Amino acid sequence: MTTATAPRPPETPARAATPGKRALVVGASSGIGAALAKRLVAEGWQVAAVARRAELLDLLAAECAKLPRAGGGGLVTAVHDVARAHEVPELFERLARELGGLDLVVYAAAVMPKVAKDEYDTEKDLEQLAVNVGGCIAWGNAAARLFQSQRFGTLVGISSIAGERGRKGAPVYGTTKAAMNTYLEALRNRLSECGVHVCTIKPGFVDTDMTKGMGKLLWLISADEAARLILKAARARANERFVPRQWWIVATVIKNIPSFLFKKLNV
Repeated sequence: MTTATAPRPPETPARAATPGKRALVVGASSGIGAALAKRLVAEGWQVAAVARRAELLDLLAAECAKLPRAGGGGLVTAVHDVARAHEVPELFERLARELGGLDLVVYAAAVMPKVAKDEYDTEKDLEQLAVNVGGCIAWGNAAARLFQSQRFGTLVGISSIAGERGRKGAPVYGTTKAAMNTYLEALRNRLSECGVHVCTIKPGFVDTDMTKGMGKLLWLISADEAARLILKAARARANERFVPRQWWIVATVIKNIPSFLFKKLNV
């Protein structure tokens, strides 16, 4: 296991001569990120798993070591707090070199603290901005530089249906996901000129630590099923994909509710 430090960013990104099966998953210690890492390793990918919690990365590595897998599959880990954006250039460069290049980068890190109806906690809100938006931008920019230089690669950002409207129950979480959607769309438009694809994933309810204690949830799926659908969308070069896909119905309805009605809803 490796641990991130904060040296000066490298001058030149790592380059891969040809496409392969090398992936970097940020936010890989649990939930969707861990499920993605395990699926990729089982398919024969070399995967770099990045997360803040070392003990969970150790558990992930042990689980991946036991997986029946196609030839070439393996996992390396790196401990990193995505709120420390200044560490990203050096760590990204090192992991890309360790894997021998990169073909796929997934940003799955996120925080969604519980928020009371009368709570306005700036510290808690800024933490969400640092992790959900700042981390996405730092890792997305690093991936974009490399993929643009090699003229191939796929960047996947795990957003949320929560970014479709301003919900009273989680004002800043939804804001971070809306910002993430716009950033990823801008990267997709910019990088499309050089054969690089950017995929925005908008999950509904997934059975992870984030949804624990919420009671009975609509269309709840497992993290592994979410990972399967996410990889399917990435391989299909989908620009945006709701996971599971029927959430687009909910999103369409929500977007078309007039503001004077939406503010009366308990969402």
